[in-house]
Parts: sequence; structure tokens; C-alpha cells
Amino acid sequence: MDSSSPCDQSLLSAECEEGIDEDENLYQKLLLQAAQEMQSQVTPNSKPIKPEPGFCVKTKTSDGGKVFVNICQSSQVPPPPDISEAELVELLQSEDPSGFRVPMSLGEPHAEIDNSSNGCTAYDVVINPEFFNKTKGSELVLEFLIAVSFEGLENKYDLQLCREWKILKNRKFLGSIADQNIRTKPRPGIQELESRLTDDQLTSRSDSLGESPPLTLTVEPPQGEPQYLIAEISLPKVPSSRSLVLDLGEDRMVLSARPSLYHLDCFLPFIIDPESSAAQHHRGTRILTITMPVIGSA
Repeated sequence: MDSSSPCDQSLLSAECEEGIDEDENLYQKLLLQAAQEMQSQVTPNSKPIKPEPGFCVKTKTSDGGKVFVNICQSSQVPPPPDISEAELVELLQSEDPSGFRVPMSLGEPHAEIDNSSNGCTAYDVVINPEFFNKTKGSELVLEFLIAVSFEGLENKYDLQLCREWKILKNRKFLGSIADQNIRTKPRPGIQELESRLTDDQLTSRSDSLGESPPLTLTVEPPQGEPQYLIAEISLPKVPSSRSLVLDLGEDRMVLSARPSLYHLDCFLPFIIDPESSAAQHHRGTRILTITMPVIGSA
């Protein structure tokens, strides 16, 4: 973001009126600039998209901070599988509602000024227009979309958003909607790899280190040379990633959940790149997902 943008100047002015130290203002400004620069950088296997406005949701964080979520749309974001309202009801009442996922792009937070000239934070969530249009005729789909958007933001940015929200009537977005980057190599399918693990490969310890958590290994794409090895580990006793310790080697994965809740030590069916791997803990489902680039056969 350019340092002369109206958004930055308004925010700095509002902060000065509230008596915030100049050093703190500069620090906040640099953080915002860094976030926007990260958002604008095009990474390998990605492309920029220009989201179109949809509607704006007003809510708060757990500590009372005002938050606006701009629900945007772009045809570059793939649609989720087609689902009827009856099927959605059945899914939400099932034991694993996380089985239905809505592809979305979550933008970086940007500081804005609300109608009362108070500082606030806005996020841009981009979905496919087909699924967006379904929210116009179904209150259930609308509430489901907002719920999964909140969950996505909470897990990506370690937030706690209030589930009491309001859709703004007279504006489709707050602030300015920035371009985002999405993957150009989608993950079209998942090939189950559970049967490829042997008893020798899976050496979980259930003694004083903790019990063995359920593990599912999958590979993407389903045909041809594997590009990613995906590990999903169910950790129902772990509410936060703060208690997790993960150690990845080229052909081995060791996970511990303190204090002595879980322990997993297993050999992997492929050689992976530990430095480029990423892990994400979903606080709702309490599932740890580890994405590991494959660089060779074990």
C-alpha cells in the first residue's frame, strides 16, 4: 500500500486524536504496508484476481474490536460441489460437517475507518459467483457461508469472531478491495494412501508420551507423479496449536501434543521437503492438516 493513500492518512489522524504515541502510529503503518505488499506479491503457481464486491458483514472480535468482512466474488475461484438446501441441512446435522468445503481466498487484514470515524479492521473473502448467488435465495446458505468465512479467518489469523453479525444494507464493502493471488494449480482430487502404510511404518507410542491419534495420509494429484503428501491428524483433545510440537524429516514425521495428550511417530511413504511444508490446525474440527511437497520416492 502506498504511504500516501487516504486509508493510511485517515487511520493515522484518528489514532493521533486518541493520543496514541507517534512511534506506535509508525509501527502500525509499517505493519499495514507490509501486509499489503505481501498480498500483492505474485508467488509461483499463482495469479492475481480482481474481486467484485458482494456484501459486507459487521461483527466484533472477542475483545470488542470492530471487524468488517467483505464477502466478494470472482469467477477465478472454483465453485464448491453443487449441494441442495436439504443436503446442506443433512450435512450440518451429521457427525462430520467439515466434509463439505467452500473454496475461498482470504485476503490480508486492512485498517479502515467506519461511519463513526473510528478505526476498525476489514477482511476480504472471495468466493465463486455461482455459490454467492445461492445466498440470495436461501437464508440457510447465507448463514452457512458467513459461518465458514468466519472460521477461515479465525484459523488463518488466530482470531475469535463474535457469531452475532449484521449485513450492512447501504454498502457492499468497507474500504477498498485489493487484488488477491490464488493458486493456478488446483488440487482436483485426493487419493487415499491409508493402505500404503505398514505396521513398521507407523510406530506410534501410546505409553507416557500420549495416545496415538488417528492419521490419514493422502496424495495429490490422484494420477501421475505425486506433488503433495497430505496428513490429516484428528486431535479432539487439543483446542489450540500452542500445545503441539511437530518435527518433520525427509521421510519421517513426529508429533507431540502436550502435556502427554498425543504422540505420533511414523515413517512417510515418500521423500518430502520439510522446509517447504506447512501445517494448519483447525480449531473447529480439531484436525491438524500438514501439506508436504513430495520430492522423491521413499
